[in-house]
Amino acid sequence: MREELGRTVAKGVLDHDRVRGLIENAAAAPSSHNTQPWHFRIETNGVSIHADTERRLPVNDPADRELTISCGCALMNLRVAAAAAGQAYRLELFPEGEGAACLARVTWQEGDADAEEASLGSALARRRTYRKRFAPSTVPREASEALEAMAEREGAWLQVIESGEPRWEVARLVAEGDASQWRDPRWREELADWMRPVRQRDGLSVPALLAPVVRAVVRKFDMGRRVGEHDRELTENAPLLVALGTEGDGRRDWLTAGLALERVLLAACQLGMQASYLNQPIQVSSLRDQLHTVLNRPGHPQVLLRLGYPPGELPATPRRPLADLMLPVRD
Repeated sequence: MREELGRTVAKGVLDHDRVRGLIENAAAAPSSHNTQPWHFRIETNGVSIHADTERRLPVNDPADRELTISCGCALMNLRVAAAAAGQAYRLELFPEGEGAACLARVTWQEGDADAEEASLGSALARRRTYRKRFAPSTVPREASEALEAMAEREGAWLQVIESGEPRWEVARLVAEGDASQWRDPRWREELADWMRPVRQRDGLSVPALLAPVVRAVVRKFDMGRRVGEHDRELTENAPLLVALGTEGDGRRDWLTAGLALERVLLAACQLGMQASYLNQPIQVSSLRDQLHTVLNRPGHPQVLLRLGYPPGELPATPRRPLADLMLPVRD
């Protein structure tokens, strides 16, 4: 964990260094292409989180839906870190209006911290995006039901996609999404731009010496078929395949989806699981309605992910320096 969280502190009087530690934990959240598209501002008695639109993905995410979901994940991490430090808070979404860059404000309060959120604190440093194959172990039904409850806590829903025809149909949509994205030279160009040496501390990490070659290959060649076959196999054989969705499909719903997603990921980590994403059928608009049909439920799918038990540990993904994430303190 970026900062020790087990020690209880006096309610409402977190000092500046302690707050910076909470923000470091918030910034450990997952994000599309590891863009880390967030800014934080330390307020008089709290923290606000802002969308950093300079780090948006206009081809992969033209409406900034995934950018907002990513910021929702960071916001949940901030809440969990605060609760684990013994700090109560008040949460306000879109305090400056739904069109503003400020997505939420967390204000410290007197009182008891949220015990359930505090219990997730030890997962902040252990959560990973695990892109390899999981161990061939079945996820118990009680575990998936616990994750469903976590999504519902934030006003979202989580639906298990069972084996058989529904799973095969979703796997087909994932492969079609890969094919559609890789056919688009603009999408490949954007992906290549975010394939970066580890030392840059953002993007999709590749070895520094190979980075120019890897980017050139991605820009030039349509590898959709090969990638699609790989992702189809991962989808079909996922120990647990789930879709996370919301009632609506606006900016507030996307932020809700991010909050719910990170709560699910942290709870899954506490149960020994990790996750990775298969969002292609949601990113490609022509396939999203087809996924909705397969799910056969009201609402809008926002995230498609596979979960399971990793056979090994992964190191933490590099994160940008805290100084790069901070907005000036207001007078």
